[in-house]
Amino acid sequence: MYFANLNPLARKTKRPWPTKDAMEQIYDKHLWGGSEFDFYSGEGSYNPEIITPYLDTVEHFLKSFNNTLTVCDLGCGDFNVGSHLVKHVQKYMAIDIVKPLIHRNKSRFKNENLKFYCLDIAKDELPPADCVILRQVLQHLSNTEIQQVVKKIANYKYIILTEHLPSGNFVPNKDIISGQGIRLKKHSGVDIMEGPFHFKIKNKKLLCESILENNKGCITTTLYQIF
Repeated sequence: MYFANLNPLARKTKRPWPTKDAMEQIYDKHLWGGSEFDFYSGEGSYNPEIITPYLDTVEHFLKSFNNTLTVCDLGCGDFNVGSHLVKHVQKYMAIDIVKPLIHRNKSRFKNENLKFYCLDIAKDELPPADCVILRQVLQHLSNTEIQQVVKKIANYKYIILTEHLPSGNFVPNKDIISGQGIRLKKHSGVDIMEGPFHFKIKNKKLLCESILENNKGCITTTLYQIF
């Protein structure tokens, strides 16, 4: 359990939001590092070797349309990365499950075409858009929650999905408890086209891949076209 100090009665009466509780704890206790920041979404949002090729390829994709896209960023985190993309789209909707983080983002990042929402992407209704961005989000969720998200993103035309994967061959989609690390510790990673998800697409294109040092796998960004 995420909060072992809760008594049994409290566990029964508390609304069951394990993912929300886990993510709030991660930011509150700076479990991803960055103690000098008020909120910190981890090295994957700040390491230039990871975010520079990501921004280059995603910006190129977004700018390739004559009519700019509307984008829904699911799991926007501290918005250190997403803030660079807002200028390339018609409307940018940034979503995260951590309420204090969303309040902070609203006060720090302001643009006429930018809106922030506090939502649970597995349970809540998501705003309509042309394109979904999911950057290192599914890797933190259980298979049950990923399945719920996958059903929703099938309604969007484009999906830009970034995942932290092991190097070489691996067994995809080993289950985990949401918020309790990622599948890398099981030499696994999320592949939404494999079971149990079997995500159906029209086209697929690898946008970029960053190989991490010390056998820590790779950060892979893939563009899926759904229809």
